[in-house]
Amino acid sequence: MPNIAPPARFDLPWKRALTHAFRAFMAFFFAELCIQIDWSKRPRLRDKELASIGFGDAPDGMVADKLVEVCLRDGSVQWVLIPVEVQAQRDASLARRVLDYNYRIFKEYARPVASLVLLADDDPGWQPHAFHNQILGTVMGISFATAKLLDYADRTDALLASHNPFAWITLAHLRTQQARHDADQLYVAKWQLTKLLYRHGWSKRRIIVLFNVINWMMALPATHQDRYWQAVLQMEKERKMEWITPLEQSFMDKGWQKGLEKGLEKGILQGRKEGAAALLERLLTQRFGPLPQTARKKLAKASAEQLTAWSDALMEAQSLKQVFE
Repeated sequence: MPNIAPPARFDLPWKRALTHAFRAFMAFFFAELCIQIDWSKRPRLRDKELASIGFGDAPDGMVADKLVEVCLRDGSVQWVLIPVEVQAQRDASLARRVLDYNYRIFKEYARPVASLVLLADDDPGWQPHAFHNQILGTVMGISFATAKLLDYADRTDALLASHNPFAWITLAHLRTQQARHDADQLYVAKWQLTKLLYRHGWSKRRIIVLFNVINWMMALPATHQDRYWQAVLQMEKERKMEWITPLEQSFMDKGWQKGLEKGLEKGILQGRKEGAAALLERLLTQRFGPLPQTARKKLAKASAEQLTAWSDALMEAQSLKQVFE
């Protein structure tokens, strides 16, 4: 049926947003913990290490996982590792899994580990925050910090007024859930959020990141998506700005379309990766001329996260070498 929207995808949008603005994520969902971190020392993403300790095959519903190294303001420890999960579906094994990951990270690095979970499911009664086992005088377990996305469902005015990008992303996630695949309702919500995106005075880099978030998360049927892009282009023309080029539009659309055609999650991710690599190769060629064979090989072999990092670097790079560094 043409009025049915494609399945929502929450994994890449949340991962991309966490990579782009981890401090904003902490300030929005974990404000009391955020003020304990020394932000003068740049957080270090350690996602590559996740696979080596068993984070590679995420269970159903866990749409994002990040491992971040930070320092604390009080100097009590030099640095702390923070694994972050975004859980989109109710999962009875979540609390036990948090314990397992927390211990394995601690064992691997011999450093304090603070596990954080954002519950992004649609069940208001599900609030896991601990796992404990007690027998014969022995207690084993963990208590961890959580935030519940549904807690913000009745705070629309505050979310609309907030300058934090995660207020905007929270709205996008909630509106996607509320639309329940109704393409017309999803279109209205997506257009409202797009107009809001231009009112914050955010940098072009942030706007591009959030455009990717909304297009991956709030996927529309082709006819609705064409109508959406026409509206975006008209709005940019009226405002005399051009944040999203036709080439970038094509990349954003082809990412989820190609994946849907394959019908498997690996197809979705591979489709987006191929689209990102093709787009980045064209942009690099336009900026620096024909690419050497070594650069094309790097693009072909790169992960989605690496392609994203290079795309971000392109905005300020003065040479091809600076992009890849």
